[in-house]
Amino acid sequence: MSSGLFGLVLALLVVIALFAASVRVLREYERGVVFRLGRVIGAKGPGLFFLIPVIDRMVRVSLRTVTREIPPQDVITRDNVTVNVNAVTYFNVVDPVRSVVAVEDHLAATSQIAQTTLRSVLGQADLDDLLAKRDELNQRLQQVIDEVTQPWGVKVTLVEVKQVELPETMRRAIARQAEAERERRAKVIHAQGEKQAAEALSDAAAILEVHPAAVQLRVLSTMAEVAAERNSTLIFPLPVEVMRLIDAMGRRE
Repeated sequence: MSSGLFGLVLALLVVIALFAASVRVLREYERGVVFRLGRVIGAKGPGLFFLIPVIDRMVRVSLRTVTREIPPQDVITRDNVTVNVNAVTYFNVVDPVRSVVAVEDHLAATSQIAQTTLRSVLGQADLDDLLAKRDELNQRLQQVIDEVTQPWGVKVTLVEVKQVELPETMRRAIARQAEAERERRAKVIHAQGEKQAAEALSDAAAILEVHPAAVQLRVLSTMAEVAAERNSTLIFPLPVEVMRLIDAMGRRE
């Protein structure tokens, strides 16, 4: 009886072990690529499913978006300026089977192709474009990298250039350029103000010439303002016509 009971317990343990080895549970964001005798039969999951012990092998693949930072790269722009650039990539697996069969390590492969593409694409742009048109360059990087990773079952959703580090000499040159641009704008604004003031004075002079009485009123107003300041200066305004008559008499003499 003891040997029979031992054999029953042993058989029960073997059954439990085989059952445990055949049961797989995957989360919602996971898929299992199943190989049967070395040949892929498809992707399983999420949830509960069974494998044939010893015969089936499973590779677990995550479908969540992966964030990988591209290490700083020395890039020579099209106008021969050396800059240090780093970026970040966002990608996820859309085809679990191809991500396992087509490439050995899709995470490392995507990171490497992102580094080389960063140097290639940014090397075709000028420094001004790199600083001012970063959105367009990000889209270009995303398209180029995604075309390469598509056969691997990997979708690159976003590439962002994080930081562009310029040499110290280039920083000083850009600062001087910005200062010169500000001075130019200030001079233009000042010249426009002078032009508008001259136009206003010209219009006022034309109006006063048509209405001489307005000149006298303006003179009296100015005298009232001067008198209100309590100074000892006396002002005797003379009409312009009198000044012209005195000038004409002086010329005759």
